[in-house]
Amino acid sequence: MSIVVTGATGHLGRLAVEALLARGVPADQIVATGRRIDTLIDLEQRGVTVRYADYTDPASLRAAFAGAEKLLLVSSSEVGQRLPQHRSAIAAAKDAGVGLLAYTSLTRADTSTLLLAADHRGTEQALAESGVPHVLLRNGWYTDNYTDQLPTYLQHGIVGSAGTGRVSAATRADYAEAAAAVLTTDGHEGAVYELGGEPFTMLQLAAAVSAATGQDVTYTDVPVAQYTRILVGAGLPEPVAAVYADGDRGVADGELYVEGNDLDNLTGRAPAALTDAVTAAVTRLRA
Repeated sequence: MSIVVTGATGHLGRLAVEALLARGVPADQIVATGRRIDTLIDLEQRGVTVRYADYTDPASLRAAFAGAEKLLLVSSSEVGQRLPQHRSAIAAAKDAGVGLLAYTSLTRADTSTLLLAADHRGTEQALAESGVPHVLLRNGWYTDNYTDQLPTYLQHGIVGSAGTGRVSAATRADYAEAAAAVLTTDGHEGAVYELGGEPFTMLQLAAAVSAATGQDVTYTDVPVAQYTRILVGAGLPEPVAAVYADGDRGVADGELYVEGNDLDNLTGRAPAALTDAVTAAVTRLRA
């Protein structure tokens, strides 16, 4: 029996595999799956089983999930295609007799008004209807989504529609560690974890970037429609830009603020602070 991780060729899935290894899970009991398995050669060399899996190819999912005791279903990144892809993965998990499926959902997906929430809500419903034992990891925003934009921030400042709303973001590594904790300990079936880090506003983000870089970085708040146009002008397809801008609308409305300390409790430590994440990102940028 094994622990299967989907999306291991992506950021979160890869970090989850690393977190499982760090927790002492034998490499030969971990199955890393994805479409670009050539990027997983180093994991294979360390003893991790690597299998091809494509959410749009049910046969590949059944083969990848064979023998799985536990499965981490990392949500698809294809906006508008997530729900049918996730349904295929859930069906394959059921066929494989998976004992526990951990799904990376979204903050309060059952009640959220975010455009991004619809696919997650549908997936949670599909899981409930499937009968597959599962646990919901409702991840908040990634701090990385902000720190990855440092070059843009330094050139143009921070622009968005988040107002003075607070976002309980945490790093991908923090969320990956929480997933690994769930997959390596007992008592999580049926649980719903609302995961997020220490909340911050965009003004606080701008201050953290300014302090870490020594450059004055400001935050400019604009209406959602205008922010959507700015994102389109930066090269994003309009449907994707609309989802991103709506995410800022959600921050402004408090929909990405997470109460409680589920993330701390699962990992056994406090998630990375905003200032630490920004400082680390600046160091990488200058390296």
